[in-house]
Amino acid sequence: MTVRVRFAPSPTGMFHVGGARSALQNWIYAKQQGGVFVLRIEDTDAARNRPEWTEGILSALDWIGIARGSYEGPYFQSSYAGEHRAAAQRLYESGRAYYCDCTREDVQARTGSQYSGYDGFCRDRGLGPGEGRALRFRTPDEGETVVVDLIRGEPTFENKLIEDFVIARGNGSPVFLLANVVDDMTMGITHVIRAEEHLPNTPKQQLLWDALGVKPPVWAHVPVVVNEKRQKLSKRRDKVALEAYRDEGYLAEAMRNYLMLLGWAPSGDREIVPWSVIEEEFRLEEVNPSPAFFDEKKLRAFNGDYIRALSVEEFVAACRPWLTGTDTIAPPPWQPEEFDATVFAAVAPLAQTRIAVLSEIVPNVDFLFVADPLIDEAAWAKAMKEGSAELLDAAIAAFDALPTWDAESIKATLEAVGTERGLKLGKAQAPVRVAVTGRTVGLPLFESLEVLGRERTLTRLRAARVRLV
Repeated sequence: MTVRVRFAPSPTGMFHVGGARSALQNWIYAKQQGGVFVLRIEDTDAARNRPEWTEGILSALDWIGIARGSYEGPYFQSSYAGEHRAAAQRLYESGRAYYCDCTREDVQARTGSQYSGYDGFCRDRGLGPGEGRALRFRTPDEGETVVVDLIRGEPTFENKLIEDFVIARGNGSPVFLLANVVDDMTMGITHVIRAEEHLPNTPKQQLLWDALGVKPPVWAHVPVVVNEKRQKLSKRRDKVALEAYRDEGYLAEAMRNYLMLLGWAPSGDREIVPWSVIEEEFRLEEVNPSPAFFDEKKLRAFNGDYIRALSVEEFVAACRPWLTGTDTIAPPPWQPEEFDATVFAAVAPLAQTRIAVLSEIVPNVDFLFVADPLIDEAAWAKAMKEGSAELLDAAIAAFDALPTWDAESIKATLEAVGTERGLKLGKAQAPVRVAVTGRTVGLPLFESLEVLGRERTLTRLRAARVRLV
């Protein structure tokens, strides 16, 4: 048997990090087993589907290493509507499904509760198809449905507690439960690896597999991903879009390493490991069924480690989208002609050790490429205390007289200026840093001034001095 797994997202919004985790787990399992990864786009929600969301799914998968052309598909669920309807008809003709014209209000009136499930009222009424009549699956009255799950053991569900659920709407269109099963059958899916939230649907789907005469797949329900409050990650409340992390400057390698740790860990006391190690060591059976905490602070630290592991050349190349702007990344505050690749290359090693996401490169280097520094007013107010004007005057005179313009000489000169005024170097350099870069924090000051050049440095110090008048 060739293992066939599938990833089946809906094109109804941004690509969820939890979905990315499931995709990677399916991808690795298929590779380990010499199997096939199938991409199926579940696009039957016509009111919410948009073509750009489908392209977003494909590009997000590309980014995390599941590239177009390396898997089977994408298939589109809407293309299999005929198979869905045929399966519904088979279930009806075999007596495993029946038509029902009950409304929610009807059920509530009979049961006296708005929380009660369907009461089986139409089971033996012999209704045929008709407008407004839904098709319901006839669940067994006795016995149990055992779901054999690679992660959760054997969850068992009493059949009498499973209501006769709808498999086709009143207009004849099949619902998700049936469409999903039929698609998996049609595509020969042998293993279904998906999020824990689908586990309650699994006994119903397994009953459908059995009723349609096909052996159910092997199930594996991976843990739900939660926030710091242990709430399931929500698009409305949490930062969950993979694209947002990509455009903020997270490296794909860091993201996929971190995602694979949500519910699983490699051997030894380590978390940051080569992808080849994850591909070799990952086991579905070792996934922890408990909820997995998506810790953005930890991800950020991961990303910083991955950034620092790049060669300088790789780092320069990785920064390029933020230095120029793209369709999804805002352009930097300088004009394209103001950017100097040689200047950036000179400070890149300094920046590489200080940023955790690539988008942070812009505020760290913008002072090099704009005509005037972008002043942070809070930083200005903090740095420009009493005596700052005199200090700037002295620094301007001393810098102007320097025989050589290099970081070591600049530092020694400013240190002397500060000492004359009873200031340690940290206090002396604060007004200079804000005057030249616009901020109180950033790259090492003296190396930055060396790259910026004497004339531009003096111009900014003089402009700051005028502003202090």
